[in-house]
Amino acid sequence: MSFSAANIAALIIAASFAGGLNIYATVLTLGVLARTHWVALPPGLDSIGHTWILVTCAVMFTIEFFADKIPGFDIIWNGLQTVVRIPVAALVAYHASSQLSPQMQILATALGAGIALASHGSKTLVRTAVTPSPEPVSNIALSSAEDVLAVGITWFATHHPIVAASMAACLMVIAFLAARALLRMIQKPLKKLLRPDLATEPQKPLG
Repeated sequence: MSFSAANIAALIIAASFAGGLNIYATVLTLGVLARTHWVALPPGLDSIGHTWILVTCAVMFTIEFFADKIPGFDIIWNGLQTVVRIPVAALVAYHASSQLSPQMQILATALGAGIALASHGSKTLVRTAVTPSPEPVSNIALSSAEDVLAVGITWFATHHPIVAASMAACLMVIAFLAARALLRMIQKPLKKLLRPDLATEPQKPLG
């Protein structure tokens, strides 16, 4: 991978999207690649391969792997992870763009945080829509797909950053549209469940 401004920007876009889904899987993947020198990463990401970072991310990824698959609790977990995913994604973007100008580095950091926020928000909206489902299979399948996607997109971004960034952008749009559609579908049932008086209250005649 050449460290041109375009490739670095594409890597940041893809990694930030993955970080919004699962920041621990994203950082762990980058850290393992940096530690093993499997692929060349921007110089600013060399420190991501430190042992304490790998161990911390591995432990937290294991916890998230199970916590994120418990219906109901997954929404609480994702809410708490808001204060982790966005700042850490911004930090990764900041270090990845260390060889760019200071102005570009600030822009890259803001871009990383914004994309991670959008990805995290879309994931949380989809989970909020899927969690009321009485069977746990959909939650487990969705969470597992997110884990695989976070690792896959991150790995792919280190080999084909432009393609990975394009995939991340498309997936973000799809996730947003899916979340919106699902929320509209469950809006009425949720209103009836939370406010049964509205469903039984007779409508006043017009005029």
